[in-house]
Amino acid sequence: MCYNVLCEKYATRQMYGYCPNWALEWEYRKKNIMQEIRNYSADIITLQEVQTDQFYNFFLPTLQRDKYDGIFSPKSRAKTMAESEKKYVDGCAIFWRNRKVRDAAAAFGTLFSLVKEYLIEFNQMAMANAEGSDDMLNRVMTKDNIGLAAMLETRDAAWESGAPSDPAQQNQRLLVCTAHIHWDPEFCDVKLIQTMMLMHEIRQIMDREVASFRPGGHRAAASNIQLLLCGDLNSLPDSGVVEFLVNGRVPANHPDFKELGYRTCLKKLSVSNERSGEFTHPFRLASSYSPDIMPYTNYTYDFKGIIDYIFYSRDTMTPLGILGPLDPDWLRDNKVQGCPHPHVPSDHFSLLVELEMSPVRSDTANGLIAHR
Repeated sequence: MCYNVLCEKYATRQMYGYCPNWALEWEYRKKNIMQEIRNYSADIITLQEVQTDQFYNFFLPTLQRDKYDGIFSPKSRAKTMAESEKKYVDGCAIFWRNRKVRDAAAAFGTLFSLVKEYLIEFNQMAMANAEGSDDMLNRVMTKDNIGLAAMLETRDAAWESGAPSDPAQQNQRLLVCTAHIHWDPEFCDVKLIQTMMLMHEIRQIMDREVASFRPGGHRAAASNIQLLLCGDLNSLPDSGVVEFLVNGRVPANHPDFKELGYRTCLKKLSVSNERSGEFTHPFRLASSYSPDIMPYTNYTYDFKGIIDYIFYSRDTMTPLGILGPLDPDWLRDNKVQGCPHPHVPSDHFSLLVELEMSPVRSDTANGLIAHR
């Protein structure tokens, strides 16, 4: 599951004047948010716009009772704030089911264990890679969005149809990453660069992990680690961000760079192909959702579009089913101009995909669409 839960401090009457005040209150919305999460009971949950104190006081203890564990990090600005202020800073969270009923006798089996967690701070990366670029310093470094990643390892209960005969495949590593990319449409260059930073760090994480458990490991071996990338990317399907993630490349003169002075400093953040004039990443990713399935993931009075995504390793993971959109007849019959709404607790809809993991690519599974 991928879900932007709409942070309390952003759920204001000024922003969402079409929603009744009582339906904007956190005490009301949090119950519906948790009901949404529990309804689908995903093994892995990534959340964005989670307020710091609400992670520790609400999301973590509530989901721990449901046999999940989780990690969290606020946006980078929290580092400069007093304790009384930083608790209101929002950030990203990842939860995974660590125990699951495995038989009728109610015995619990372990699904995932956490190997390591990683924080990706885009402003710190911008500072380290500015290379004299005023645009990198003034436009990218000033945005404190983050990415968060958890290296998980599958355990016995993760294999519903029986554990692989090869013990090396039973403890499969899965890197789950989530991010909340900068929101402003005027900063499409920042969105694309933050995404390039994210993929650069994922590649570094993969390389280090492979080398740590395989002597002499090298980049090509990183394909042994599954990758799941979820988040609010604040970018439409025709953006440079999605083009880069799905195609594995983006032209160095892509219009989203706005012809600003990034080219030299971006060479360190991407596998650069000088001959073709492209920036690339080595992962083969596919998107779980497409516009013909989910016409919008963010639904407000002023804007309706796809900006949230779940990407997966297309060579080793197969989607078995996805959760479709809200019924458009329901939206029309109830005169829903935008969300949040008394029956929809966030301005984003949750995304859900069921994925099959395998050590080799399978082309035989069917993609099934389920309506809410």
